[in-house]
Amino acid sequence: MPMSDWPELAGEVQKRWNRNATFWDDYMGEQSNDFHNLLVRPAMDRLLDVKAGHNVLDIACGNGNFSRFLAGLGARVTAIDASSGMIDRARARSEEYPAGCSENGTANRNEESAGSIDYRVIDVTDTNALATLGTNGFDAAVSNMAVMDMAEVGPMFAAVRGLLKPGGVFVFSLAHPCFQAPYAVRYAEQVDQDGSMVQKAGMKIDRYLTPQPFEGLAIVGQPVPSLIFHRPLSVLLTLCFKAGFVLDGLEERAFDDSVEADRELSWANLKEIPPMMAMRLRRLA
Repeated sequence: MPMSDWPELAGEVQKRWNRNATFWDDYMGEQSNDFHNLLVRPAMDRLLDVKAGHNVLDIACGNGNFSRFLAGLGARVTAIDASSGMIDRARARSEEYPAGCSENGTANRNEESAGSIDYRVIDVTDTNALATLGTNGFDAAVSNMAVMDMAEVGPMFAAVRGLLKPGGVFVFSLAHPCFQAPYAVRYAEQVDQDGSMVQKAGMKIDRYLTPQPFEGLAIVGQPVPSLIFHRPLSVLLTLCFKAGFVLDGLEERAFDDSVEADRELSWANLKEIPPMMAMRLRRLA
């Protein structure tokens, strides 16, 4: 199988997210943006089907936007991120969902109370740190638009499987690797089609099969470029299956006609091209 992980870049990823944390939190704010609210969250909500009282692990939680959504559904959330800056921002926004703690200061996952968030600084590439979260304890794990930002995912999939209860699910979303491949080009053009001038928008892709890290701007204006790790679907899913998961849910979402584009190259003009996808992995035993 082609190279899929670059553990030597994990420290650089963490450093860059700490530098970008304040900018990202200020940009996303409390309500996030249309991409997350109209594409990502509906897909994740359907695939997760979280119930009140569920124990959920939120991996690479960022400023805690989805963690708060889950807690609002009554879930007891353990939210982790490698960036201490992101965790600080998330805690500041989440005072209404304090973590339940036992006398020794650790999160008490046996409490009957729901709607709590326990934020922790944990790098998901550090499987020893993940192991401190216990075994077979979570009903679900979730990761929103972050897998493509992780330098190493193979060991992470195996570690997350061990954190889940039998039958538990790991639902993650990511930038669609088929259409957000390295150096993909979005274009807008005018075509004389059957006697009418038609405006068209689309994508140009000249690489896909080879996994590779590259730099990119997830949000224009962020202090430093993000490190993005491209893995084609065959490589990504092979890692999932190797870890002992089965795939039993998948969504690909694009903006519909209800969303008006604010610029020519907006994803809202690419109605047939999904910029994201979400997958549900299940631990059978």
